[in-house]
Amino acid sequence: MRVYYDRDADVGLIKKKKVVIVGYGSQGHAHAANLKDSGVAEVAVALRSDSSSRAKAADAGFKVMDVAEAAAWGDMVMMLTPDELQADIYRDEIAANIRPGAAIAFAHGLNVHFNLIEPRGDIDCLMIAPKGPGHTVRAEYVRGGGVPSGSGEREVAAPAAASLAATAAKALRARSLSISAVRRRGVGGRDQRLRQARGRRRRASGLGRVRREAGLARSSSGR
Repeated sequence: MRVYYDRDADVGLIKKKKVVIVGYGSQGHAHAANLKDSGVAEVAVALRSDSSSRAKAADAGFKVMDVAEAAAWGDMVMMLTPDELQADIYRDEIAANIRPGAAIAFAHGLNVHFNLIEPRGDIDCLMIAPKGPGHTVRAEYVRGGGVPSGSGEREVAAPAAASLAATAAKALRARSLSISAVRRRGVGGRDQRLRQARGRRRRASGLGRVRREAGLARSSSGR
């Protein structure tokens, strides 16, 4: 496992890519806007032909495409629809159209971890998982901050896959402090471990608060 920091990621790498955002809900909107504002010139939003979000994405200045068309166009396809829709979208619209050497990225690893989606061996499969809802990811970007992010890669066709994940996270301002590359392990398992770690931190924080309120906080010497 390697930890990546902001200094390890060159945003110039993602700026050269054609990036597809599949879905324009909470996460899709935030990812698209953050990437655009970080200087990624070619960001397209991929939606169903009857999606009510097409007008919203177009009004925000994005190229709007059908999913199959966008999968063939993009260098990096970011899957940001609800988990329960992703397997059908991948099977029906993306699997046969995504180009060899391209990358598909997820913000949550459930479908890959449980083999509901099995990306082809000639594409990179990445996870770029900001640890916050979309409105927080966007709000933190606007104010000049960022949220922690976990990342990993499972099916690696190109040696630069981990670098691509790190640079995409940096462009999102999903702060790289907690990004790590986990080769040959399910991206969903990595996501689950991050969730468990956050839960442990929250529980520890809550216990500390209870101790302080009860006058039982430990001194700095541990006594």
